[in-house]
Amino acid sequence: MIYILPLLSVILGYGIALIVKPANKKSLKLLLAFSGSFLLSLTVLHLLPEVYESASHSHEGHDHANNNAIGIFIMAGIVFQIILEYFSKGAEHGHVHVHGNEHLHKMPWLLFLSLCIHALLEGMPVSHHADMAWGIAIHHFPIAIILTAFLINSGLNKTAVMLFMLAFAIMTPLGTLISGQMDFISHYYAEISAVVVGILFHISSTIIFESSEGHKFNLAKLLVIILGVIMAYFLNFT
Repeated sequence: MIYILPLLSVILGYGIALIVKPANKKSLKLLLAFSGSFLLSLTVLHLLPEVYESASHSHEGHDHANNNAIGIFIMAGIVFQIILEYFSKGAEHGHVHVHGNEHLHKMPWLLFLSLCIHALLEGMPVSHHADMAWGIAIHHFPIAIILTAFLINSGLNKTAVMLFMLAFAIMTPLGTLISGQMDFISHYYAEISAVVVGILFHISSTIIFESSEGHKFNLAKLLVIILGVIMAYFLNFT
């Protein structure tokens, strides 16, 4: 299930963008806000405490130094995600513009590679935390819809779009598989997870604040954010 959920969410988003062609931007923005809230809540309630706990168990007797090190890795994750977004133009949080007069004459490789790296890293903590598969799946679903619509409306070949989205869908399960199989990643699990925490912090908080025009909170957005927090709480503690 931890492999299937993130994979299916992208495929489902791709299919909806092709068949339904959703034009209601308000609904997509609310879905983005919910996904950002849900992902941020899972990260804070579940992943973050476990990362600090893993670090303290790995190096007993040096809790303060370990906490500082984990904090540095979290900040490194935030900075790394900002660098990725320089190349992806913010596609990880739905920040792509769909205009009929935009045309891509070739495969956007920088966008493709940065998104794949992002999705691969997101999948690594899932091997230890099955709950994170839900958060990432819900996070990737609206992104897949927006990204597919953007690529198609930009004139990219439909076969290239399909391959782009299929590769994106595979990356998170691949990250989960690699983290569960490679001893190197298992040995540095706390540090790698801390980097992913930083990535998720940046992505989810950006989604929350960018999912409405003018960065203003309205009642509908506030309600879906609260719903995301509540659902993440019960998913974590059941």
